[in-house]
Amino acid sequence: MAGKLSSELLRGSLDLMILSALADGQLYGYSLQKRLAEASGDAVKLQAGTLYPLLHKLESDKLIRSKWEKTTGRPRKWYELTAAGSRRLHQQAIEWHTYVACLKQLLPSMSTLKTTADPA
Repeated sequence: MAGKLSSELLRGSLDLMILSALADGQLYGYSLQKRLAEASGDAVKLQAGTLYPLLHKLESDKLIRSKWEKTTGRPRKWYELTAAGSRRLHQQAIEWHTYVACLKQLLPSMSTLKTTADPA
């Protein structure tokens, strides 16, 4: 991926990214940060101060649930999707695929952008 994504672009998609990462199974906070960074080619690097409020919001919205476990040697708070979270993920994924298809039709190709970009 080419560089870090803007905060404006991320703002509307972070919930979807978190729900998507949790679709593969339970994750704790740090492992979720790593999963998002790896999946995005390091374009999405969420700080704890951004991630944990989002997790708390998703949990209060009943889209995810958490539990404390000591399976890795020390207590960690693990997060997983709820049934409502799976439904929301499915709904938002359809919307985003439609949105991306629309953008692909509207945006010029990268080769066009490179040849018409202002060199200044």
